[in-house]
Amino acid sequence: MDMSHGDMSDMDHSEMSHDNMPGMAHSQMSHDGMSDMDHSQMSHDEMSDMDHSKMDHSQMNMNHHDMSHMDMSHGNMAGMDHMNMDHGDMDMAMPGGGHMHMSNFKQKFWVSLIAAVPVFVLSPFMGLHLPFQFTFPGSDWIVLILSTFLYIYGGEPFLSGAKAELKDKAPAMMTLIAMGISVAYVYSIYAFIANHFLSPQGHVMDFFWELASLIVIMLLGHWIEMNAVMSAGNALEKMAALLPGSAHVVDNGTTRDIPLSDLQEGATIQILAGEKIPADARIISGTSAVNEALVTGEAKAVEKKAGDTIIGGAVNGNGTLTATVTGTGENGYLAQVAKLVSEAQAEKSKAETMADHVSRWLFYAAMAVGLIAFFTWLAIDGMDTGLERMVTVLVIACPHALGLAIPLVVARSTSLAATHGLLIRDRQALESAKNVDTILMDKTGTLTEGVFKVHTLAAFGDADEKTVLAEFAGLEQSSSHPLATGILDEAKAREVTPASAEEVQALQGVGLTGTVNGRALAIVTAAYLDENQIAYDKAQFKTLAGAGNSVSYLIEDKTVRGLIAQGDEIKPAAKSFIAQLKKMGITPIMLTGDNQPAAEAVAAQLGGLEVRAELKPEDKARIVKETQAAGHTVMMVGDGINDAPSLASANIGVAIGAGTDVAIDSADVVLVKSDPQDILNFLTLGRATSRKMTQNLWWGAGYNILAIPLAAGVLAGVGIILSPAVGALVMSLSTVIVAINAMTLKMTA
Repeated sequence: MDMSHGDMSDMDHSEMSHDNMPGMAHSQMSHDGMSDMDHSQMSHDEMSDMDHSKMDHSQMNMNHHDMSHMDMSHGNMAGMDHMNMDHGDMDMAMPGGGHMHMSNFKQKFWVSLIAAVPVFVLSPFMGLHLPFQFTFPGSDWIVLILSTFLYIYGGEPFLSGAKAELKDKAPAMMTLIAMGISVAYVYSIYAFIANHFLSPQGHVMDFFWELASLIVIMLLGHWIEMNAVMSAGNALEKMAALLPGSAHVVDNGTTRDIPLSDLQEGATIQILAGEKIPADARIISGTSAVNEALVTGEAKAVEKKAGDTIIGGAVNGNGTLTATVTGTGENGYLAQVAKLVSEAQAEKSKAETMADHVSRWLFYAAMAVGLIAFFTWLAIDGMDTGLERMVTVLVIACPHALGLAIPLVVARSTSLAATHGLLIRDRQALESAKNVDTILMDKTGTLTEGVFKVHTLAAFGDADEKTVLAEFAGLEQSSSHPLATGILDEAKAREVTPASAEEVQALQGVGLTGTVNGRALAIVTAAYLDENQIAYDKAQFKTLAGAGNSVSYLIEDKTVRGLIAQGDEIKPAAKSFIAQLKKMGITPIMLTGDNQPAAEAVAAQLGGLEVRAELKPEDKARIVKETQAAGHTVMMVGDGINDAPSLASANIGVAIGAGTDVAIDSADVVLVKSDPQDILNFLTLGRATSRKMTQNLWWGAGYNILAIPLAAGVLAGVGIILSPAVGALVMSLSTVIVAINAMTLKMTA
């Protein structure tokens, strides 16, 4: 494989389309073959997955942080309205596919708390009058009105969630909460009517206090959890923003701008230099180098000419293109990627959490025991006793602690994670961490730095390394291309001052020429040396290129003075990271759009791991699903838009912090420091968090194993029965234990 700067001048591009790009041999990418491309539109991150082995960096002015070319308008992706893009502030997926904004939970909590305070003061605690409580004539009517408001307003998200769960035939946490507050409210209304209008013998106990406290605590729990994790993200919205808001349509010789939503297949469009391509199309006339980095992950600019296909969302180079639209809306490439992400997110949202699983069985158990208790006590002691026993069982079955068991652990866990450079965006990721047995990871940016560094510097003849490096640096001094940056960084590290270079020009399809200290020098490729029959050590070149290096030669009068070989650096912790994964019994697999030889060279440096190369976005998502179908729990690590579908499909998607917004918004976890070692920290924290969740669920619901049967009166024959007041005290104790246990979570294995 020719990993030098390359030469694209002789390449036949007639077959170079997007579909066959991932498999294209990168051997002929020239040092100057990209000079027609407007690189001012290319940000550093957009190039992170680029195979620079043969790129023209003579005229590449790469602004590392210039994103001004991006039209971040929203709603302009024709045909993508069906993607159900989520707008607004932080929101939370609710059972049945609904969503609840964090601001709504916050508002409902504070309003409900204000309404609940009078209820706490004026209503008995499961029949037990607390020291701070008092009543006055008409206070019971105030309690009734406020409780009704609480049930309708504060209980709305739980009642709606329960409706969705029951519709899906999967009762869980929302159904359990809805059952608790509904039973407490309905029975309390019955008690109010009985005590005020029916005048039964004795006093019927109400559960207004329990109703108010349950609603307030459950709202608090959901608010805490939502505040602890980040929003579900706007990955689809970010994809839509990659497309421009309008297109230049050519009609009867005139050009006019139309909204992207009005663009139709078959239309003739014009794409000017530096513009984003509005839709998938086939070029009619014009030539240009198109940067598809943001779309396909194949960051290397692709030369395009008449007959070639171009992808909506890619950035055009310096040439002007005229093309026929072949795909818009749902048929476009970018929309297809967005569809993959949308489907993956929807599928993942169906995953059941531990709390849902526990809540489901607790719901079934409480309903069964409650009904048995009702009919049993109805036969023994009448309707009033039967109802009281059943209601006590159902209210106790929905302990306040269960609503806080998971949120408090999540809040503690996400706080710990943030201090270690991890942003947890989905708590299901914490629960799934303990089961991960396969990690699929993108190469560039994940395992490698995405920054080219000098690996070999050699001088020949009467030249010395210091002089050769100074001359290389002098010619490259005005360029900001990654290869040029690598050379200048090496000169700085060796304290070598770049030579003064004049009349520096691009040598089309080859490299650079210039005058240094009155001598004509050039930076060229191995292909140039071959074509001009200039002698060089071909065995040395083969060794360097085979190791994944880009090799540049410095020549004077058809004599090689020196060479520099550069390669993307493996991250310092990457090799030990791979080794530790293997020790943990986790299989690491590298996925990349790069060619097979380059990928295998990196894998060898990492100590050996399975490689899947020349992949498109749908290929990565397919591999994720195939691995899952084989019974594995999959973590996917990536940083580009081409990784978004696979990040969303995986059991846990981990985005590199330096990656694109779309990748980050498709992930469950974000590595702020882009350090693969943090993945191990996450796995460790995830396992510790999972243990705390399990412990809290036992404390929050486990006591029901004893409390529910006792509340039902199974030991009434021997004089043992759990009164509502005692049940309430036990319930409160479990809440305190859950809170303390959550706070003891540490970042340990």
